This record gives sequence, structure tokens and C-alpha cells, in this order.
Amino acid sequence: MLDPMPTRCDDFATHGYFRVDGFTDPSTGAAMLERVVDIVRRADAGDDVEPAMITIEEQADYAEATPRAPEDRVSKVFRLHRDPVFHAFASDPRVLDLVRPLLGTDDVSCFLSQFIFKNPGAWGQPWHQDSLYFPFEPARPIVGVWLAVTAATLRNGCLHILAGSNHEPVAAHVPDRRPGANHGYFEIVDHDMDAAQPVLMEAGDLLVFDSHLMHRSTDNVSAGIRAAMVYHYAATGTLDHSREVFGYSINDWVPVHGDVSPDSNRRI
Repeated sequence: MLDPMPTRCDDFATHGYFRVDGFTDPSTGAAMLERVVDIVRRADAGDDVEPAMITIEEQADYAEATPRAPEDRVSKVFRLHRDPVFHAFASDPRVLDLVRPLLGTDDVSCFLSQFIFKNPGAWGQPWHQDSLYFPFEPARPIVGVWLAVTAATLRNGCLHILAGSNHEPVAAHVPDRRPGANHGYFEIVDHDMDAAQPVLMEAGDLLVFDSHLMHRSTDNVSAGIRAAMVYHYAATGTLDHSREVFGYSINDWVPVHGDVSPDSNRRI
């Protein structure tokens, strides 16, 4: 039996996350993987797949490797939550029943989505806080939802989290110092991570987490993919300064509950 919602809210407030094991049947993630592979292959063939945005693994061994299937070189695919397969999950009442109490509003928007391939040999993402990438007003709350499409293990690069770090401000981050690191990767420096713990998951498990929670993933040293689908939610009407701060934005504000009028979100 799933924990009652008050317990989850308490865990989220105290530790910065909670998990719901067996949240959905593994076939849900399998359908997502099938769909995103189709998008990647169509893009490789020259089709227009907007608003989806595909990013490639930039590390040298990927750039120099023998040609593979198009999806084998992909790191992440962003802006999927308008696609019917991915929008169905983003707007699923069961998901929103978890997210709405944490945001404290019925007017909820999904502003960012990303499918993470994490193919064999792919590097992990260093310690970071997602709020580094979200210059919003108000700055909080922002909720991430991480669906395990495949099992996440120590060998294939599961997440690691620092429970309670949601109470800390956004830490100092520097660009990922590894030569050939993926564009946009930053890392936290000079912070004690000794209390970190791995998050081992099975396909269909769900992790719900605060945007200030410090987390990372490790390298995939297995022979198989470690796939995940991630959505980020905030209150509809949030002011998004991404273009002003970074000069560009990969966010795509889509109301999924409550006020779903075309002008319900604001962005710079």
C-alpha cells in the first residue's frame, strides 16, 4: 500500500524528496522509449521534430566511435511534453495529485521535460541543484518528477542524492571540469557529500524531488541503457527569466491543471 499523502509531503519538506515504488507499469516507460527513439531517428533522417530538442554525448569516445544507431549517440531529448505520449504522463491526474500539494496550487504547468538515454559508456552528471538552471520568480517551489524507464543500478549510473540539501541555498557551481563534458553541465564544489546515498530503482518507480536537492548520476559502466523520463513543474503564472539571464531558454510552459488559458504563463 502506498504511503498516505501527508507522509510524502513531510518527507519532501524534510528530506527534499520521496519515492513511489511501482508507480506505473514498466510498459509506460517502454512506450516512451519507443516514441523517443522514433523522434530521434526521424530527426536523423532530416525531419522537423520541433519542439523536441536533441543533445548528443560530447565526450571524445562517443565522437570517435564507430557509427551506431542514431539513438546510441544521444544524451537527452528535451521539450517532449507536448507530444501525446509524454503529455499523457505529464498531465496524468495521479502525477498531479502528487505535485499539486507540493506546489500549493491547483494551477500547475509543466515547463521542462527531458528523456535521458544514459547509453553504455556515457558519463554521469556531476553534483548539482536544478534551481541553478531555473531563474524564476518566485524561485520556489519547483518540483521534479523522475520516472525510471529502465532499472537504475550502481553499474548503469543511478542517481545519488544528498537528503536534506533542499534546505540549503543554491550552492556555488562551476562548469563541469572534465574535458569533453556535455554542454550545460555544472558541478558543485567545496561541499561535503559524505552523507550521499544512491537511489536504486526499478522500471516504473517514481522519484519526486525539490529543485534545491543536490543530486548527481554516475557513469554507465554496464552494457545496457539506463533510461529515465523527467518532468519539472511550477505554478502557472511563474515569471521565467531564463532568456534574460542565459540568453536562451529550453523551457516550454504548458499548463496541465487549473488555469490552462494561453496567456496563463509569463516569461521574459
